[in-house]
Amino acid sequence: MQIGCHVSVAKGLRKAAEKAHELGAETFQIFTKNPRGLKSKKINFEDAKNGREFCESHNMTVVCHTPYITNLSTPKDDLREVTIRSLIEDLHIAEAYGAYGAVVHCGKHVGEGEEAGIEKMVDTLNLILEQYSGPVQLLLENTAGQGTELGTDLQTLVDIRKRTKYPEKIGFCFDTCHAFAAGLWNEDTFEEFIKSAEEIGYLEHLKVIHFNDSKAPFGSRKDRHEKIGQGEIGSKALQKFLQCEKLNNIPFILETPVEKEEEYKDEIVYLRELSSSI
Repeated sequence: MQIGCHVSVAKGLRKAAEKAHELGAETFQIFTKNPRGLKSKKINFEDAKNGREFCESHNMTVVCHTPYITNLSTPKDDLREVTIRSLIEDLHIAEAYGAYGAVVHCGKHVGEGEEAGIEKMVDTLNLILEQYSGPVQLLLENTAGQGTELGTDLQTLVDIRKRTKYPEKIGFCFDTCHAFAAGLWNEDTFEEFIKSAEEIGYLEHLKVIHFNDSKAPFGSRKDRHEKIGQGEIGSKALQKFLQCEKLNNIPFILETPVEKEEEYKDEIVYLRELSSSI
């Protein structure tokens, strides 16, 4: 099992990889560009090469995260064009960084209705993936269900993947906080939840886990991350993920709230303790 965290790539991939390594991470996540915008980012290919080499020499894996404001289901044609262009660029950036996946938040139907939003999302994914032939998968992340967010339940995500023309280019990113807030699982239902995820074909395409506690209570549909063991989910419930054999080969990445990245060091140690303790 690889355990890691999200780090800044502001100083380049090599520096990000070195920081993650210093924190004891075996895997790490970085943004492809400013998380609050879709403005294009120029790739420093020399730095990307150096960063990839550092990761390879230290057996570290990288996953990218696309901007938060991306909406795969926008009904506005101009925003859709910008979204498609931005995500194609994100995939190329992720490829340059040696990432195996680029996480994207599911769409929002913004009042158009769930089915209309899903249909638009499938069409948008098709338009993106028909223009990208590289090795990086687009990883659909489950949502907490705030507002008109789509993709709160795993079956919807599986169905969206199947409805696209390029399912082989799509994987999943699972967020423990989002799923808890959406009412999908808690300590008492964990085993049943994992069994269902396997039966519907979700687990076989799960590529990364965002490992977070939740400030908001179960079923609140509020996306509020918290440090492990300090939120409504609790260490005992989250430990079940770390000790689940069916998740052994999936990277766990912390996105918990920290003022400084150095705080992740102790949290990574704590996760390793949880994973091995009875």
